[in-house]
Amino acid sequence: MFIPSALLKKLYTFGSLENTDQGVQFGIKNRLQDATLNELKHVVIDGTKVPLSDVHLHLGDGTTIDATALEDSTAIDFPLRRTLSVVCNREALDVGKHEISIAFKSKPFGTLDFTVEDAISEADETLLRIPRNKDDDYSDEAIAERQKFIRSFTDTDPEHSFQHSFDPHVTKGNAEHFVGVSQVPLGIAGPLQVNGEHAQGEFLIPMATSEGTLVASYNRGIKVVNLSGGVKSTVVNDCMQRAPVFVFSDARAAREFRDWVDNHMDEVRREAESTSSVAKLLYIDTYLSNDFAYLRFNYRTGDAAGQNMVGRATFAACGWIIDQYPEPIEHFYLESNFATDKKASQVNVMRTRGKRVTAEAIIDRSVLEQHMRVDPESLHDHWNVSTIGAFLSGANNNGAHSPNAITAMFIATGQDVANVSESSAGVLYTNVTDDGDLKISLTIPSLIVATYGGGTGLPTQHECLEMMGCYGKGKVHKFAEIVAGVALAGELSLGAAISSSDWVSSHESYGRNR
Repeated sequence: MFIPSALLKKLYTFGSLENTDQGVQFGIKNRLQDATLNELKHVVIDGTKVPLSDVHLHLGDGTTIDATALEDSTAIDFPLRRTLSVVCNREALDVGKHEISIAFKSKPFGTLDFTVEDAISEADETLLRIPRNKDDDYSDEAIAERQKFIRSFTDTDPEHSFQHSFDPHVTKGNAEHFVGVSQVPLGIAGPLQVNGEHAQGEFLIPMATSEGTLVASYNRGIKVVNLSGGVKSTVVNDCMQRAPVFVFSDARAAREFRDWVDNHMDEVRREAESTSSVAKLLYIDTYLSNDFAYLRFNYRTGDAAGQNMVGRATFAACGWIIDQYPEPIEHFYLESNFATDKKASQVNVMRTRGKRVTAEAIIDRSVLEQHMRVDPESLHDHWNVSTIGAFLSGANNNGAHSPNAITAMFIATGQDVANVSESSAGVLYTNVTDDGDLKISLTIPSLIVATYGGGTGLPTQHECLEMMGCYGKGKVHKFAEIVAGVALAGELSLGAAISSSDWVSSHESYGRNR
């Protein structure tokens, strides 16, 4: 199986090279796919081959294997994301850069051989370091040691922050240096009637927030939506990006590269999708500027948000491109900022990042007048004026506050909260129907959500997703439809409050102005 050289080097854990009591040690991590390790063929450090009799593999679970004992009949499992340490019984390395070559036989890849540079850093015993436990950094002992360190360093005793109700080991992969939890108040709004393609029925809405009136405001908007028959939600697009850049000698070379990539799309797709059973490469948008070719890879990522998934897939595809492209490439960077990860951008509004979802409803005139003390014409006029304000200010959203709903639901359900940056964009449209009712629709062009992976599996976040029937595989479009419906209800509530001058008085009664 062909593995691009750039991807092969990713098997090495950079920064892991160190001198230990047992010899020189470095780490290898499987970033490809589940495999077995069948034979270690050689280890070469600074041009000198280390006898295999002096090489040992530490598997991370207390097991050590001699390199000479590794063969097909004694192959060891090497699943995706597993790390092992290679320990060479030789003299210590000097501080500075060193070249390391390693070759091993693995199924299903065959023989893998690569060379990297790493460095031995000079130990600085004067640095104050947060306590860590190499064997189990999520053990009660390791946590207690860090809590003690915090008390000593800050002269405080964070009683509430140090309490937690779950096994800290479940946070591995979510938080390092675990010491406790940050407890955010959790309120419930709803139930909201959603008439989606995936979300159909009434849903209670968990919202984690410290902003007074927020849950009450959304609850008020949900009431009005429900009295008018509910909200209709539709996911109209779904893709996640990684955007590498290739640097050339001039613009013509960049143009020729673009054409070559277009002509080899099938091979690029094959390499990208080989890294995952979930990621599907949809298409590549190419943007040329100066001497640069920006390639915006667009993927489907199942029920995961997918940023890490598409990063791995794009790296594999770009490794193949670099190995196969017949002309010189001066530089390559895996991310060029064109994916605009954790940033709002116009390209996301136009081309989608995450889920592009629209929520819409027709709100009865009588419901608005009786429960919001406004009429459809007043709300429509107010939003027309607000749209001009958003345009003049350069805002990425002409609505009132859809990120409030998104953030509160993100925190409650274990989403990557920094993705509120992209998800904050919104396009609000209203009209007054021939019957005198209010038609309202909200498009969120880059809603980045997940129902599987990341923080969604943490205990309280898992429970909040389960409240809506949205945890696990096959649920992400359902969740996106619910989030959009809640956001629309909030636009109604705050828009009506501003139009009827209830906004300040609500904060006086419920919120931060008390």
